[in-house]
Amino acid sequence: MEIHGFLDIISLFGAGVCGQIPSHSFIIGGRLLPLCARCTGTYLGVLLGFLGLAALRRWRVSGLPPSEVLVSLISFIGLWGIDGLNSFLALLPNAPHLYQPHNLWRLITGTLNGLALSIIVYPIFNFVLWKETDNERVIRNWQELGYLLIPAVLLVWIVQTQASFLLYPVAVLSILGALAMLTLINTMIVLIVTRRESKAQSWHDAFRPLSLGLLATFLEVSVLGLLHFTLIQWLALPV
Repeated sequence: MEIHGFLDIISLFGAGVCGQIPSHSFIIGGRLLPLCARCTGTYLGVLLGFLGLAALRRWRVSGLPPSEVLVSLISFIGLWGIDGLNSFLALLPNAPHLYQPHNLWRLITGTLNGLALSIIVYPIFNFVLWKETDNERVIRNWQELGYLLIPAVLLVWIVQTQASFLLYPVAVLSILGALAMLTLINTMIVLIVTRRESKAQSWHDAFRPLSLGLLATFLEVSVLGLLHFTLIQWLALPV
């Protein structure tokens, strides 16, 4: 494996979280993105969700959305799963599938999935990390969900244009989204394993578990990325 520049480095990172199937990926500026269309959408959606919650000033909220909004978010995840299964079946000879897979559908369902995951995981993370949380709902109603869906639609439209200037922004932001989500999950695992959940009272208290979560993310993704490229070379698969 040869690493020639910044994009190759983040592609190695992306290999730890994505299958990177060329036919399932967007090409921007003559380069494959480091994540497939579905994963690009997912992690851009994650980042958009976190930024949107920050804009709504939901800092330490630990309440899940109302049941009707939560059902919609779960349906977003379900659509992502259905599209992924349909895409997988389309790869198999003579396997039945619902419709012809397309990178635009992968991007749309991925973005909805990422947005849903960010909204669901964020209050759980706050509950596990902080000693005192705000019991307010992370999303209060349909209107607030709409505030997040509007930029999500705009995001999908922008990415699908595949304009050359988007290469670095989309590549970097999608990887940052993956890094953010995995760090939150790994931080929760660290807290639960060390029996330090719901103890932090300040960012000083949160620094250590967050650092360990970030370190765990880098280690696991680096190992999986190297394994990914090793298997590709060993099996002589196209990249």
